[in-house]
Amino acid sequence: MRDAYHEELGSLTDSLVEMTRLVRSAMARAVTALLDADLRLSEEVISGDEQVDEIDADIEATVFDLMARQQPVAGDLRTLITALRMSGDLERMGDLAVHIARTARRRHPESAVPPELRATVLEMGRTAERMIAKTGGVIASQDVETGLELDADDDRMDRLHRRLFDVLLSPGWTHGVEPAVDITLAGRYFERFADHAVHVAENVVYLVTGRRPEEIADLG
Repeated sequence: MRDAYHEELGSLTDSLVEMTRLVRSAMARAVTALLDADLRLSEEVISGDEQVDEIDADIEATVFDLMARQQPVAGDLRTLITALRMSGDLERMGDLAVHIARTARRRHPESAVPPELRATVLEMGRTAERMIAKTGGVIASQDVETGLELDADDDRMDRLHRRLFDVLLSPGWTHGVEPAVDITLAGRYFERFADHAVHVAENVVYLVTGRRPEEIADLG
């Protein structure tokens, strides 16, 4: 019975890593769709989000079932609670990729990204991909040190987000209100995606150490 219980606990990690893989793929395709006005990719991201939602629902059901049957304490309870939190963050990251894909679809057949912002949006997409890839590795390895690094990645995303606004608010912006709104929303989606990646990593740090990252920094 205990072996089966610990196998179920381990399956939660596998499911979370699979969510990061799906979310990474969704973000990569959403960014391409946004830059290239690729309607097919947009639709793939939107329809594919159902798979992420299903894993999230399965994780939630497993967590509640184990809590009811096993009445876990200490480390096992922490594992279940953090799995639930991480799953929620990853599900919302999938939703944010969908929002980007919908922006691309809404602007089709034109690209939603003006030429002067393409490089910045591309770098935001690459940063998002690196963060979710690193997040998957942190979940699988429970590597606290790497988990703490995501704050620096988030800072980079914030700088890119500010760069978007510098262009949008400059006197040289000639693309009108609708493209400005699209870019503003897309920038916000990227920023929130990065925030959720940090939250996931923070939960891994808490799972392993029993402390929040800020507590570890204070101790250091």
